Amino acid sequence: MNIQITARKFKAHETLKEFIKDELNSLNRFNDDIISADVKLSFQNTQNSIKIAEVLLSIPGQILTAKEESDDFKKSVSGAVEKLRNQLSTIKSKRTSKTR
Repeated sequence: MNIQITARKFKAHETLKEFIKDELNSLNRFNDDIISADVKLSFQNTQNSIKIAEVLLSIPGQILTAKEESDDFKKSVSGAVEKLRNQLSTIKSKRTSKTR
């Protein structure tokens, strides 16, 4: 899987990049045909500084998207990956029910 991480308005630490790669590699359990993942990290300059993680996951024939906002980048990435897990499991269950 090709993983591209884009940090807008800041430079992401290596620990954050490794965390994102580990989270996205856990999605291979649900679908082996994942082509690429594009992660965009940004934040809003408000008083609470809301961190936003947007993940675009490319599988054959579809592009899945998930966006999550929280007060920490790791929470945002975990929430977005959880949304993608749900989408992948739904696709997998639809595929298996059609073949049977």
